[in-house]
This record gives sequence, structure tokens and C-alpha cells, in this order.
Amino acid sequence: MQSYKILKNLCNRVVLITGASSGLGEQVAYAVAKKGAIVVVCARRLNKLQDVAATCRHLSGRQAFAYQLDLKQPNQIEKLVNDVEENVGPIDVVINNAGFGLMENVLEFEMDVAEEMFKVNVLGLMYMTKYAALKMAQRKRGLVVNIASSAGKIATPKAAIYAATKAAVISYSNALRLEVKPLGIHVLTVNPGPIRTDFFDFADKSGKYLEKVGDFVLNPEIVATRIVSAIGTNKRELNIPGILEVAHHLYEACPRLGDYFAGQVFNKK
Repeated sequence: MQSYKILKNLCNRVVLITGASSGLGEQVAYAVAKKGAIVVVCARRLNKLQDVAATCRHLSGRQAFAYQLDLKQPNQIEKLVNDVEENVGPIDVVINNAGFGLMENVLEFEMDVAEEMFKVNVLGLMYMTKYAALKMAQRKRGLVVNIASSAGKIATPKAAIYAATKAAVISYSNALRLEVKPLGIHVLTVNPGPIRTDFFDFADKSGKYLEKVGDFVLNPEIVATRIVSAIGTNKRELNIPGILEVAHHLYEACPRLGDYFAGQVFNKK
């Protein structure tokens, strides 16, 4: 049996989720808890994490743990992974969900914010993946789920920095997948479109973006369910909604036309 198939049954498996204090990460935590997983939630806001962990315990009937974590601090990431392995159990699934964005013109973008975005969205994800995968490799079993974005495939105005971080996550995941496959570790990349979460409280200063994109806005509970349904399968990439994957292929096939649609028709920022 392929090692990834073992994880189809999440009962009593340890699932670690970053950025789990709200939004998509919170909903993924509840979705895996419903499958009987032992959930480990991580984020900076410990008070909110503790509420999420309590709900997970109620849903799963099992233990759930909350860890305060700043992904900009690699030493915290390594310490957390070691602590979970020693005191909770072997990490079977890591879901790298934490990240933030900001819709702003490149020439007006504060570069200290850009650096922070790369530290959280890219480097934090890489550190977490490395430390967790080193443990998984010893057992020849594990899954890394990297939450990227459709923005990493189809860039639009005012999303240059965020799109760059997510394009980096996609490329990293593709190479990582090839490297760790012989070690029994599977990699799944998730590329969602805009999701109705508090992500946009910071990202969208106008407060009107979600209203403008209308029917394209995704429900976080549905996205979480799709992600968890892909665990234990050989799926390498999950693109939600499917229409954005079609748009990506058209963008690559007809780049000038793609630039027109990305810059004019689909530009709602």
C-alpha cells in the first residue's frame, strides 16, 4: 500500500495546522477533528487558539492542543515540532495554512511589510516543512499540505507581492514533492481563490473586494472539506474553484489575452 493511503483514516492521527486561530485554518481544524484526528493548532493569538482547540476536542472526542507560534521565528518552529513529537505524538499531517496579504500598488508598497510577508508566507512554511518532514522521513510516512493561492498562478494588479509569495510556495511544493516521495512523504498544494475570511480585514483596506468578486468568493467550510477529502489520495494539487484552473491554462496558452483579462476584466481591487 502507498504510504499516503494510510492517512485516509485520520482517526488518532496527529494533524498540525498553522494559522488556525480563524478563517480557513480554523475550519480545517474542525474538519479533521470530525474525522477523529488529534489536532494541534498553531498561531500567534493563543486565546483564540484555545477556543479552537476546545471545539476540536468536542468534535473529535480526543485531545487537541494549542501552541502559540510566530512563524517569523525559526527557533520557535523547531521547538514546537520537537515538543509535539515528544509530548503529543508523531506528526502525520502538516497543513501550512498561515499567511497574509495586502492589496497595494508595488510602487507604494512598504518593503518592510513585503519582507514580513515572505518570512511568514514562504520562509515560515519552509522551516515548518523541513522540521516536520525530518521526523516523517524516519517513519516513511507523512503528508505536507501547503496552502498556496490561485494568485500564485494568475497575478493581478495590486497583488504583486502576495502573488510572488504564493508562486514561491507552488514552485517549492513541486520540487519538494519529488524529493520526499522516496521517503514516503506526500505533498499536496492547494490553490484557492478568494475565501470569505478575516484575511481581507488587513488585505483589503477598501473593504469592498469580496463584494466586487461576488460569486467567486468561497465558503471556508467547503474549502476545508475539500482539503480534508484529498488527504489519503494521490492528488498533487487542488484548485478551487475549478474555473480558475481553466483560466490559468488559458493564461499560459494566450499570455497577451491573459494579461488583458487579469488586468482589466478580473481586476476588482
